[in-house]
Amino acid sequence: MSHVLGKQALVIGAGMSGLAAAGALANHFEQVIVLERDGLARDPSHRPGTPQSRQLHGLLSGGLEALCQIFPGFDRDLAAAGAAPIRVAADFCEELPGFDPFPRRDFGGVVYAASRPLLEHTLRRRALAHRNVVIRHRCRVVDLVASADRRSITGARCEGIDGMPETVSADLIVDASARGTLTLAALEAMGRTRPPETTVGVNIGYATAVFEIPEQRPDWQAVLTFPRAPSDCRCGYLVPVEENRWMVCIAELHCPRPPVDLAEFLETARGLRTRTIYDAIENARPAGNPQRFRFPESSWRHYETVVDFPQGLIPIGDAVCRFNPVYAQGMSVAAREASILADLLRRRARDAAGLAGLPQDFLAAVQPWIAGTWSMAATPDLAYPQTRGERPADLERTLNFVSALYRVAARDPDIHKLLVAVRHLARPNNALQEPGLVERVRAEMAAASAPSAELTTLAA
Repeated sequence: MSHVLGKQALVIGAGMSGLAAAGALANHFEQVIVLERDGLARDPSHRPGTPQSRQLHGLLSGGLEALCQIFPGFDRDLAAAGAAPIRVAADFCEELPGFDPFPRRDFGGVVYAASRPLLEHTLRRRALAHRNVVIRHRCRVVDLVASADRRSITGARCEGIDGMPETVSADLIVDASARGTLTLAALEAMGRTRPPETTVGVNIGYATAVFEIPEQRPDWQAVLTFPRAPSDCRCGYLVPVEENRWMVCIAELHCPRPPVDLAEFLETARGLRTRTIYDAIENARPAGNPQRFRFPESSWRHYETVVDFPQGLIPIGDAVCRFNPVYAQGMSVAAREASILADLLRRRARDAAGLAGLPQDFLAAVQPWIAGTWSMAATPDLAYPQTRGERPADLERTLNFVSALYRVAARDPDIHKLLVAVRHLARPNNALQEPGLVERVRAEMAAASAPSAELTTLAA
């Protein structure tokens, strides 16, 4: 039985979501071409198309699991490339209001922490290990080409480094561009309604600094320090990466200005809710100045609601949903989406079902993962009165439910393990809605004596 569903597939963008998508497509098309605007170096390096690449990035265990489904052994590739292994929960010093730190328990899983360039470079090598995957860099996609009847997308118009226009045909195009404007423009040109969009205005300013890890290490590998909402807007992260370095990120919602130099960065670290990160880096040797970035709003385009969505086109990753980066969800959701695409293609090849209806099936299948992950980030962000966005009527009750859930998880290792699995996107969000667990959390809420205003900043 042939596994091939088409002659040629295009992927727009050679970032994490585009490379994962290329791996998902490789077994089902004679050729997969990845079109990338940036020039790509042969070694891990920053590129203009990812202006946030100097910031701290996190690949959650669910994202790693999804990438290993597409590229078996990808975790070993990361380890060989120098990424730092971190045992889930056991190696994290996680500081939440009321828990400084939260109980550290070894649940048997390992994630690998690395800089964005190393993550991307390692994934690019795996994608190119498929003989039918080609990356054309310095190639800018101008627009998408529609069929004469405006029912499908049949190719992409692009320009190479010489500026000469070219049209590349394809049986399927995956839009993994950061902004997703190509898909929006194609819908408009084809007479489709623009998808409704949910936004949460967070106006986050954050800065990342790199330090050499001192010889005398703490007994933890990573630190996550969360604020007490809504009175405090600042969180901090310290994570080991390749070359025996710490990447330290300090982020603040509704931030007027991120730290501009090392002295200000250290002063901001000292102002976190606890001193753990500051004490670790106070005398550590810095490797350069802090790198700053701003993120105005999270956004979710509801393509699943578009009537008669074009055949031959699939948006993925940030082209669909841009998450608040402080929760480190974006790469892992994109990996989950690519894994879902791989499963759909595998089933269609098995059943000789072809490609008709694939975009609708994909957009429906990824919806639960996006919705659950969006809730985990948007709900706590909306606890801040400065945040722009429509607040659900039960927001305060939801936040209090989450606070009670963490108190239950602190006492019960099984609930803690489940909570970690959901936060790491290894389990869907609805795993926390099991009736017995909900009953326990509600009992905790009823018995709690803490004021309802004391809310954690992580939601489920």
